[in-house]
Amino acid sequence: PTSAQVSVVPHAGRFCYTLDNDLLSTEQRQFYEDNGYLLIRKLVSDEDIERFRKEFVRICKREVKPPGVMIMKDKSLRSQFGQSEKAVNKVQDFQEDEELFRYCTLPEVLKYVECFTGPNIMAMHTMLINKLPDSDTQTFVHPMHQDLHYFPFRPASRIVCAWTAMERAHRDNGCLLVQPGTHRTALKPHGYPEWEGKTNKLFHGLLDEDEKIPKVHLVMDKGDTVFFHPLLVHGSGINRTSGFRKSISCHFASSDCHYIDVKNTTQEHLEKELEEMVCKKYNATSVELKDIWNFRARLVQGERINL
Repeated sequence: PTSAQVSVVPHAGRFCYTLDNDLLSTEQRQFYEDNGYLLIRKLVSDEDIERFRKEFVRICKREVKPPGVMIMKDKSLRSQFGQSEKAVNKVQDFQEDEELFRYCTLPEVLKYVECFTGPNIMAMHTMLINKLPDSDTQTFVHPMHQDLHYFPFRPASRIVCAWTAMERAHRDNGCLLVQPGTHRTALKPHGYPEWEGKTNKLFHGLLDEDEKIPKVHLVMDKGDTVFFHPLLVHGSGINRTSGFRKSISCHFASSDCHYIDVKNTTQEHLEKELEEMVCKKYNATSVELKDIWNFRARLVQGERINL
């Protein structure tokens, strides 16, 4: 949809989480309203995915060093594999890598994003996930969580994640796991689960998960893309295969969104942890959460207003 075809004000009646547009059917909008996610099959081409995969390997090998990128590794595999994709489970904040950032600008992705954010679109948070084989240690299980826990900007309804499978994702290799309808709940307290020695940095999870809410495994083929709300409770399981499960994602937000102060909220401890990490990485004495997000955020369509 063009900018003129999308209303920036949430629908007063039936639809709260999508904007009026000429792309989504009434059934698709209602599914997202009810469940908090929408799966679009074969959205991203095999050619684009292959380019992203090659760039990921180049970053792992340190053939390219994009500024700001965070390469997250399994410490136990470093000595065995060194600078190899076999030790890297995530490349985060790739907004300065021209090749990977192409994902955030793909017209076929943005036309859907606009249905949730409106015409002024910021890419706020980027990740390429390489879920490693993990049958024994469970190091790469991401506990059930809400992405809004990580974000100091609102409103939540104008934020959406696009998550694309770079190869088939299924139960055996740790596909996404969602709890439909939980996007209509409040942001819950998060922290590190009680898995002694098995949790990666910043892999926070719900401190009090409601086990009664049914979970759905999102089985996806290469190129399939799911769009989901930042309050949707989701996670991923163990990769019980010998291969890797790659995906690429971006959290988009309307540039009309605004930053909030997370002090005295459930997000305060995350703010401290993130600020400490950034200070250590860049040898800085102090940094503010808003500055970290200003550095990450990039305009991909329309006008940069608040974010």
